[in-house]
Amino acid sequence: MTPEEQPEYRSADGKPMVATTPRDVVHIRLGSFALVATIGIGVLGFVAGLTWLTVLMALLTVAAIVDIALAVRRQSHARKGTTTEAG
Repeated sequence: MTPEEQPEYRSADGKPMVATTPRDVVHIRLGSFALVATIGIGVLGFVAGLTWLTVLMALLTVAAIVDIALAVRRQSHARKGTTTEAG
């Protein structure tokens, strides 16, 4: 059975449940906020002609993407006993 065909677990409140840890959730949420911020500041730096700022924001964007990807990977390989509410 593929992950798409597996039934979604729900809590008593009806919220979706996933195998994750609070650490992974924080990494994904803060990483996505950082991703939006660094892209925005990088675009502003590009428009203003500040090459150093654009390069710095590009590096931070890559770091945020890697952090999110590692958190998602940890989440998908989590032990079955670490089910918590999603969101």
